[in-house]
Amino acid sequence: MLATDSSSVATISHLIQISVAPVFLIAGVAGLLNVFVSRLARAVDRLEALDKFNSKKHREHPSYKEPDYMVEMRKILLRRIRNSNRAIFFATMTGLMIAMVIISVFSSALMEMDSEEFIAVLFILAMVSLITALILFVREVYFTRFFIDMKKKHHYIEE
Repeated sequence: MLATDSSSVATISHLIQISVAPVFLIAGVAGLLNVFVSRLARAVDRLEALDKFNSKKHREHPSYKEPDYMVEMRKILLRRIRNSNRAIFFATMTGLMIAMVIISVFSSALMEMDSEEFIAVLFILAMVSLITALILFVREVYFTRFFIDMKKKHHYIEE
């Protein structure tokens, strides 16, 4: 345990300084999560609009068959939703692991444990998780571009 003298205050101050960078990283991950959730909501809204459009057409004309390009658009939206959900999962795991790094830094100092390897591995795993989330986000952006191109090609307009 840390003593309550001036050296322990300096140690605590140093631990706080060390944990500032991971705290900013958590804030950055929170910003990414906000973007990912917004993109997910947009894709879900688009899917619901497409389903509503097809449902309306089917009610008006019971023999209505969804055009092939709309079936493809639906598949693209479902891929976007899956990628967004996965990106959200990995970004959330990143935040969780960074928070665990901060806790580990403090607890290892307070309990006088040597946990440098654990902290390093945890941080590396957090970065792998962040990279995975960003790759999934890039895929979602690609699918979005593909969706927009298909929409323009077929002059699909949401109602």
